[in-house]
Amino acid sequence: MDISVHNFEHFFRIFLAALLGGLIGIERERLSWVAGLRTHMLVCVGSALIMIVSQYGFDEVLKEGFVVLDPSRVAAQVVSGIGFLGAGTILFWKEKIRGLTTAASLWAVSAIGLAVGGGLYIIAISVTALIFLILIGLKPFERHFLKKTYGAVIEIIANPNGVDMGHLKEIISSFCSIQQVNIYFETRGDKEHYLLTFKSIKPDLLMRISQELKKNEEIESIEIVN
Repeated sequence: MDISVHNFEHFFRIFLAALLGGLIGIERERLSWVAGLRTHMLVCVGSALIMIVSQYGFDEVLKEGFVVLDPSRVAAQVVSGIGFLGAGTILFWKEKIRGLTTAASLWAVSAIGLAVGGGLYIIAISVTALIFLILIGLKPFERHFLKKTYGAVIEIIANPNGVDMGHLKEIISSFCSIQQVNIYFETRGDKEHYLLTFKSIKPDLLMRISQELKKNEEIESIEIVN
């Protein structure tokens, strides 16, 4: 087997794919996600190799004449196949979905690998830089301007007549809109049970409401249920 200029170019594409995939993988590894450095590198390298095979792996067959092939079909399978790997990084934990960003980064890395394998170096490097900006640069913006709110429930157990409903509503309204809260009350044995269901509230406000309610000595227990 002769080592030609094309072979060296193919090696360069593979190593560049490993580098670009690794850069994005480092950011995910830093946050302790399962799909980290090695996973992103492997996805990018594999995608680049598949693209190279699509471009050059069928030359001998095509030389036979009267043979019509669509080499792009091989590379196209990367797009659908990466979905199985991405699904493994998505978790549903405590009624919250986690791992979507990592799944998206794997999908994007596979596209970068295809671009590198196809010789589109500039666009591959540019997209890698853009993904870095999205993953790292936008976090401060999200923290300051896109603060998330969550639904939650506060469960209160109190002595009989230990909670004044009017005062309870005053406490809630001092932190959030009373229209965002459903208050359910029932008596169980010799105790009163209250369920405060918040449609949407910031976690820090939830803690402050809980701390304010704890000042009432007639309340035996307060539990936040997310």
